[in-house]
Amino acid sequence: MKPKKLTLLVALLAAFGLLAAACGGADDVVDAAGDAADAAGDAAEEVAEDAEEMVDDVADAADDAMSDGEKAMPGEGVAVTAARANWSTGYFQGALYSAMLAELGYEVSDPSLNELPPSNGYLAMAQGDIDFWANSWYPGHFSWYENELPDGSTVEDHVEVIGEELMAAGLEGFLVTKSVAEDNGIKSLQQIYEDDALIALFDSDGNGKAEIFGCPEDWTCDDIITDTITFNGWDDKIEQTIAGYDAMIIESVAKANAGEPMIQYTWSPSGYLTQLIPGDNALWLNVGTIENVLDGSTNPDWNFRDTGAAPLGDTCTDDPCFLGWTNADVQVTANSEFLAENPSAAELFRQVKLSVLDVANQNVKYTNGEDTEDDVQRHAAEWIAENRELVDTWLDAARAAA
Repeated sequence: MKPKKLTLLVALLAAFGLLAAACGGADDVVDAAGDAADAAGDAAEEVAEDAEEMVDDVADAADDAMSDGEKAMPGEGVAVTAARANWSTGYFQGALYSAMLAELGYEVSDPSLNELPPSNGYLAMAQGDIDFWANSWYPGHFSWYENELPDGSTVEDHVEVIGEELMAAGLEGFLVTKSVAEDNGIKSLQQIYEDDALIALFDSDGNGKAEIFGCPEDWTCDDIITDTITFNGWDDKIEQTIAGYDAMIIESVAKANAGEPMIQYTWSPSGYLTQLIPGDNALWLNVGTIENVLDGSTNPDWNFRDTGAAPLGDTCTDDPCFLGWTNADVQVTANSEFLAENPSAAELFRQVKLSVLDVANQNVKYTNGEDTEDDVQRHAAEWIAENRELVDTWLDAARAAA
């Protein structure tokens, strides 16, 4: 469409031509032509200015469109089925990732609706019943990759580890009552096995075996504990008690506070270490020498114990302190097809890196009574608000991947 002022210019030129023809004088024609040229110049200048304004308007509109694109919702219309593991120290991460996916427009289910042990969680992800969770502990959880699906494929064929949520941040091991360890000169689990008096000390049911409060049987740590006992030939005098974890913690805390013998498996980050406190009412229990943990498994996925001692100082029964586990990587695992179809979600998973202290602080809040689902969602929302600038960089990268 022609600019209005350009149309006006043509009309003026036509008018001056008609006027010159009517008057018939050459001088008049020259004068009229000069006037027309001046008018044309003025109009052309105005047209140029208007064109420049139009270009600026288009550029501004393009900038606005770009801004809108940066805030786009690449997940709009996509339903995501989130899950979480059945230990409370991982609830926070499930809420965080779900909230951030929602900011990308995804319709994310409440992770609490799909609270699963690893024995079921990995199968559910492989089958596409859930899309992701943020509660994998590797390398221990790699053992679940071997499980078969009805079609003969394995979990490994359908899931992927993605991102660096909490790398080398998962500390695992045994705790022993501090006063009992100090009063009896206990340095290691190997020493307990070799001393019948110490075995009797930790044998509460009188069956001739010292008891370790371990893990529920559908996690992974229960298998690793049993495997460690078997590998070292301790199974005739040491056994693992398997029950609900929180129930075992309650009993262990009571024993530790009363100065009674107990050995309890636990991990960090968690609020459990605000109840069984290394250096206060408990100590980390050294497993023994490196020979007690080196290649200590019949399962190759658990052959990760030859990484040296943990720097735990006087919070452990001995120095160096061999816990029997390397520090675990806590990461997101997701269904491979979901990741391929949702590059923005995949990129978000790649971007997120959390502080072990932030997770531990939330775990302490949860342990101290802020333990409802509303509390967990609030903790996640507060963390996102406090780290808004960082979270926005993750979200921008995710939008750019769309």
